[in-house]
Amino acid sequence: MTTKVEKSIQVDVPVNQAYNQWTQFEDFPHFMGGVKEVHQHDDQRLHWTAEIAGVRREWEAAILEQVPDQKIAWAATEGATNAGAVRFEPVGASSTLVHLTLEYEPEGVVEQVGDKLGIVERQVTSDLQRFKELIESEGYATGAWRGSVNEGLDVGTPGVETAGVTRGDSGKAGVSATTVVAGAAAAVAGVAAAAGAAAAASKSDQDTGQPQQEQEVAVVPQPPADQVRQDVLIEASEPEGYSATPSTEGVETGMTDRDRDGGDDPMIGGGSR
Repeated sequence: MTTKVEKSIQVDVPVNQAYNQWTQFEDFPHFMGGVKEVHQHDDQRLHWTAEIAGVRREWEAAILEQVPDQKIAWAATEGATNAGAVRFEPVGASSTLVHLTLEYEPEGVVEQVGDKLGIVERQVTSDLQRFKELIESEGYATGAWRGSVNEGLDVGTPGVETAGVTRGDSGKAGVSATTVVAGAAAAVAGVAAAAGAAAAASKSDQDTGQPQQEQEVAVVPQPPADQVRQDVLIEASEPEGYSATPSTEGVETGMTDRDRDGGDDPMIGGGSR
């Protein structure tokens, strides 16, 4: 079960000033009460550490789309499952409407209870209020990044389905590592590719009549070492001058064991994961 929070606030500064301040991700702990640290790896990748209601969570996030003075959209790629977007709309020449949308998946009893009590929603409201006080009291942004990420791609407002293409880190992760390296465009493509691969695998299973799980985990045990040696001794140790038909008892026994275990070559061990 996921939770979606949408909050807006009007700040009395020009839109470029409000946007510039929001691009300073490592300054977020100055106005976001639950955020302990944000480390920016590069223009698209961030590591977050937060603590809300006594629960500490960490996650990696990728910027999926960033358009100066308009929008920043992101999705978690590892750790706590969350995604969303913040939009900036000018209201006259010296005022801006900041609209934040966040969707997340609470984990564990503490987070689920906190979610029912609306703790995260109240935290978002408080954070936006502190952002307003910070930018209005300073009168200028502490920094700015005016570059763009996948401008024109229009990813909309990412939800947890974007952050949940793959699973990990206690079952809550995001898009693949390849997606992170490739950037936001690959993230969107990765979602489609993952869905296509799953559909193809499902169709293949139906055609062959074999469950996918059996193909992934089929394992055939090695024959006992003494049996292998017995086969060799029977084949190679006939007394000199003995003319009886060579015994195949050991070989037949070995074949029966393999047949009982599934018929696969023990050196192959079935399909790959």
